[in-house]
Amino acid sequence: MLTHLTIRNFAVVKHIELDLTAGLTAITGETGAGKSIGIDALVLCTGGRADASMVRSGATKAEIIAHFNIQQNKRAQQWLDEYELDSDGECFIRRVISAEGRSKAFINGSPVALQQLKQLGAILLNIHGQNDHQQLLKETMQRNMLDSFAKHTALVEAVNNSYTEFQHAKRHYEKLRQSAQAREDRKHLLSYQVSELDEFGLEEQEFTDLEVEHKRLSNSQSLLEQSQLSFHRLYDDEQFNAMSAIQQSIDNLSGLCDSDPQLQPIVNLLSEAAIQVEEAAQELRGYCDELDIDPMRMQQVEQRYDKVNELARKHQVMPEVLFAHHMSLIEELNGIEAANDELENIQSELEQLESRYLANADKLSASRQKAAKSLAKKLEQKIQRMNMPHATIEYRVHADQSKANAHGIDTVSILISTNLGQPADSLDKVVSGGELARVGLAMQVLTADQSMPPTMIFDEVDTGISGPTASIVGQLLRQMGEQAQVMCVTHLPQVAAQAHNQLFVTKKIVEKSTETHIVHLENEQRVNELARLLAGDSITDSAISNARSLLMNVA
Repeated sequence: MLTHLTIRNFAVVKHIELDLTAGLTAITGETGAGKSIGIDALVLCTGGRADASMVRSGATKAEIIAHFNIQQNKRAQQWLDEYELDSDGECFIRRVISAEGRSKAFINGSPVALQQLKQLGAILLNIHGQNDHQQLLKETMQRNMLDSFAKHTALVEAVNNSYTEFQHAKRHYEKLRQSAQAREDRKHLLSYQVSELDEFGLEEQEFTDLEVEHKRLSNSQSLLEQSQLSFHRLYDDEQFNAMSAIQQSIDNLSGLCDSDPQLQPIVNLLSEAAIQVEEAAQELRGYCDELDIDPMRMQQVEQRYDKVNELARKHQVMPEVLFAHHMSLIEELNGIEAANDELENIQSELEQLESRYLANADKLSASRQKAAKSLAKKLEQKIQRMNMPHATIEYRVHADQSKANAHGIDTVSILISTNLGQPADSLDKVVSGGELARVGLAMQVLTADQSMPPTMIFDEVDTGISGPTASIVGQLLRQMGEQAQVMCVTHLPQVAAQAHNQLFVTKKIVEKSTETHIVHLENEQRVNELARLLAGDSITDSAISNARSLLMNVA
């Protein structure tokens, strides 16, 4: 519920502080006084578009602060908790607009985006403009009103959820089905490629080993000759070899170390060299003994090595990654086979999901048809009281599975006849603007439930209504005020008299500047304002008497 509204430097308002209470609050005033200024301010607090023209002339910024009591509004509390905006049973919305047109929004002191402001605003209040009843002409609104009256939220959600699941599975199925032929063609190619590579049977790292062995076998003769020659020079040459030369130097210098100790480190180095040379010579001997020059092996390695390169060129990959390519082809082939299996499984699942959706949609349709009869009867009674005595209403629910969507299988429409003998037809073909406003208001009263925002604001929804009809409209608004906080901008005394509270909007000139003020009316003030609405600027004793009578007759 909106409990307090502060407006500073907004349009023609310099500063207004309003305390607001539950029930129906009527907002009246002279034409052009700015009766809708508070509504315009609240539109900004619910994420409406801001511009520099909204800032009062000469001011640097405009500011609107709306204070809501949300102790009974669980949805608002949950929303604030979700966004970690502490509430403690209260909600403050602040909107600031600079003279340059820049805008900032805050919820409970924290800056927020306009999208968040719109989300919360829809939970806190609902604003109906002068032409909002035109929305009732749309089939979507007629269906939503029926669902709200029926209070079958669980059924609506079940239909929406099952439809979403069904459509998701259907899109996936169609995607797999449409690509089935392409997958089949790809499967044939992959089967041939995998079969060919399977037959060759290349092992992981085999190409690297083949490459090393191929090089060794290709150069085996040179390797053997150079290894044998090196061994001969190091160790085996009887005329001269490196090992004998080093050993002779060691023997010669060792006898001179007593004469000069500085030779000892050199002798030590030569001794180490002798050990290294001998080890190298023995390794060469072993290498020569093990080196196998096998022409048959060479032929086998060369054939397999060439085949790897041939297959690599065929598959347009490097030879060293042919094994990995083989594995990826196997994985892709398995994936295609799995997709084909999945297509069969999804088809079965799709049938189950469709059956579940249609079952939920049938239940929702049955509930709608039952509620439609009750709503049509009650709506008919309401509008007959509003100077439409011969009006008849039919709420038609037509189920058609070919038009299935997230809202069910129903086409929902309101058919109305306003005159005796006139056949019923759609709203847009039968009712006038004033009649549509009455139907819309009656619908709002009948479909009001706990899910509606706790604050509802009507901006001259009674336009085009007068006389006894105005009294009925006032009674309906008061009835809504018993369930929620309702504020209504009106020019009708019959509507204003039904209000629990009344605000008066006036315009004054202060220091050559126009200012809008809003005051609470009490007792005689309220009587005088109702008399003004009845008689105009010249308030007569008769108008005063009629005003008192209007207030006394309020139920």
